[in-house]
Amino acid sequence: MSSENQSASGRAEWPLWEIFIRSKQGLDHKHVGSLHAADAQMAIENARDVYTRRMEGVSIWVVESKYIHASNPDDAASFYDPASDKVYRHPTFYDLPDELKHM
Repeated sequence: MSSENQSASGRAEWPLWEIFIRSKQGLDHKHVGSLHAADAQMAIENARDVYTRRMEGVSIWVVESKYIHASNPDDAASFYDPASDKVYRHPTFYDLPDELKHM
């Protein structure tokens, strides 16, 4: 087996990482893509090279894909329905001052 084939097969065993970038204008991190890396530090460095080529990011999060769990879109009606009867979760009756930003 050539060294090129060995390194390619080794990369296939690297875990998949989900990449989140916070832009200079934003307060939140947004999912921008995925990549394979041997560890978290390599994932951060590769994400920097791949997803922030134009200096647009100020923070990078990497999360190994196996640790992300999601709700099932087919269950959305029953999953989110109970929230509509809890008005205290939607404080629309509060008056916020105009000076308050990012709310």
